[in-house]
Amino acid sequence: MLIVQKYGGTSVGSVERIKAVAQRIAKTASDRSIVVVVSAMGKTTDTLVKLANEISSNSCRREMDMLLSTGEQVTIALMSMALQELGVPAISLTGAQVGIVTEAQHSRARILHIQTERIEEHLQLGEVVVVAGFQGISQTPHQEITTLGRGGSDTSAVALAAALQAERCEIYTDVPGILTTDPRIVPEAQLMSEITCDEMLELASLGAKVLHPRAVEIARNYGIPLVVLSSWSDAPGTRVVSAIPKRPALQDLELTKPVDAIEYDTNQAGISMLRVPDRPGVAAKLFSSIALQKIDVDLIIQSIHESNTNDIAFTVRKDALKQVAAVADAILPALIKNYDPSLGEPEVKTEERPIAKVSLVGAGMIGRPRVAAKMFETLAAAGINMIMISTSEVKVSCIVDAEDCEKAINSLSLAFDVNVADISMSSADLELGEVPPPVRGVALDINQARLAVRQVPDRPGIAAKIFGLLAQQNISVDMIIQSQRCHSVNGSLTRDVAFTVSQPEGEATYQILANAAAKFGWGEVVLESGIAKVSVVGSGMISHSGIAAQMFEALAVSQINILMIATSEIKISCVVKEEHGVKALQAIHKAFGLSGNGVVKVPA
Repeated sequence: MLIVQKYGGTSVGSVERIKAVAQRIAKTASDRSIVVVVSAMGKTTDTLVKLANEISSNSCRREMDMLLSTGEQVTIALMSMALQELGVPAISLTGAQVGIVTEAQHSRARILHIQTERIEEHLQLGEVVVVAGFQGISQTPHQEITTLGRGGSDTSAVALAAALQAERCEIYTDVPGILTTDPRIVPEAQLMSEITCDEMLELASLGAKVLHPRAVEIARNYGIPLVVLSSWSDAPGTRVVSAIPKRPALQDLELTKPVDAIEYDTNQAGISMLRVPDRPGVAAKLFSSIALQKIDVDLIIQSIHESNTNDIAFTVRKDALKQVAAVADAILPALIKNYDPSLGEPEVKTEERPIAKVSLVGAGMIGRPRVAAKMFETLAAAGINMIMISTSEVKVSCIVDAEDCEKAINSLSLAFDVNVADISMSSADLELGEVPPPVRGVALDINQARLAVRQVPDRPGIAAKIFGLLAQQNISVDMIIQSQRCHSVNGSLTRDVAFTVSQPEGEATYQILANAAAKFGWGEVVLESGIAKVSVVGSGMISHSGIAAQMFEALAVSQINILMIATSEIKISCVVKEEHGVKALQAIHKAFGLSGNGVVKVPA
């Protein structure tokens, strides 16, 4: 029986903590084989980065990898010494010594495969193998030291668990497991007993830094049971579970296909509320009224405002369209009370033509900006126009004309070399002990910037052009929203496209698009850095109506205006002003009853 354990920088941040962790490892090693992966002590990596910056403002990536890899080497040596002092046979190995072979990409390498012969020899000798996380060696003649990027120790641990076919991988951290939200913002956050890999991927990329997304992706692909535990207690922690895996080959371990499947749904009908006031409570009123009718809403999109008005577009089942349109018509007068008529006539608009939803699904999309761009390029090449776009960490969905659906899925299946799946995939095959709740957790990301490109032509290929330009510069895009309102500019129909990127990439993104707008004759490019994204995640949303309404009502009660909305089957995200981010998270967490009785304290 083999277990892989990983201890983060806080857990091994001092000699005393290393000794305490060694005691825990020794206890585990008494009746099973164990591989231990460790991070650099405390803030060592930050200190090394600071030293490099004092030498050079533009350090060579190769030398940075050489420098940063030393942090983990200190920890593995000290940890092995601590175990030997306890009478436990132990040996420390660097990423290169343990056989973690990566791409030749300094500072962000992905793991290709792991040569397990040496580590297995030591395990057979009864030794605890202590491995330096975050690092590997390139598959090149010179065998360069590489690093996996921040959070790479999680990736190292789960990859080793996959390669060694371990019983499970245990991730030890400074909190008791995975919580319903950040305990530094809501101290009463509750511990989850379990969560699905897909839910964790959404949360991992939204600011819940307990697990790195790449580690979750490997666990999902190879079916590795993950447990997140506290370094300071014997609490049971949180299980991260997944569907029965396909277990791909261990060669090119982290280079598996980013897209797992293509889904489609022709039982979709679209409806929009155009030119409604841009103020708190509008979305809450609309979707609360729909929820009272027990009608499930699928995609919800709210784009950037125009002249103090907003458009909200969403999809429902075909047989619910007339009922939903009647609800929207009935509440419209209340929404536009004291409305300025100079802003244009508000209206409820149903999509007259039959539509379909086509989606790419895959855990490997995170950090791979080419995926969405390639999807848009593929649809453009087939002459297919996108009516709506909505994105999440593990899904990109487009609404197209129903008559284009077959052509769309055939083109995408060929482009991504994956099978087409029915949209009615359920979570019934997950190894869960109980039916999942509609909302698992709430996450906040204040490290985002929003960009909008005004007046781009409403024709196939424009989204492909925009996001292809960004993908060429390796800029990852998060939420993507295409406005529902068309404008006539010089006799041609145009729309606005808005999206979010990480805040540090905001200015570079703006410059790329401003140059493109001037070249192609698009309208103004707008950058706004003072935003926050708050999201609820839960695989149980699919079987519960009214979740979006509950979220929007919580924001309305707190007088927080929603700037953008995007949804998937298991996530609802809203962009709000940055100064409202913490308040929004607290309000939503409370609204869904996620707080517990105890208080979680995060060690300094």
